[in-house]
Amino acid sequence: MPFIQINMLEGRTVEQKRELVKQVTKSVSSTLGIPENIVTIIIKDVPKTNFSQGGKLSIDKE
Repeated sequence: MPFIQINMLEGRTVEQKRELVKQVTKSVSSTLGIPENIVTIIIKDVPKTNFSQGGKLSIDKE
């Protein structure tokens, strides 16, 4: 049973997340030849205060 974790910056809508898990599930199912109902996905929304790139917090880039 595949267990997939997606980390991304907060701010996506519920509808975007629905579409994301739908497409990822289809892709994993097709690629591995397994039923969609055994694909598990966890989405972790990372606050911009907890993400840094290039030595700057994401909140400082805006």
